[in-house]
Amino acid sequence: MDGAAARARVELYRHLRLVTVDPELILAAIDLHRLESLSFWDALIVRAAQRVGCSVLHSEDLEHGRSYDKLRVLDPFR
Repeated sequence: MDGAAARARVELYRHLRLVTVDPELILAAIDLHRLESLSFWDALIVRAAQRVGCSVLHSEDLEHGRSYDKLRVLDPFR
């Protein structure tokens, strides 16, 4: 990818809300993993979405219609 294309790609993504995986997020994911029997990685995705205030998480891997506090999972292929 040339420099102009790389710059354009970063410009496209720079307005997205990013989540930093830090010890607090990892601990929250571990707790959710243990509480809800989710895989650790799915729990990390749920906790990251919650951290940035998402109300809907689109996933074909998690249970459609399931809620985790104020976060609701929707299967986009359903």
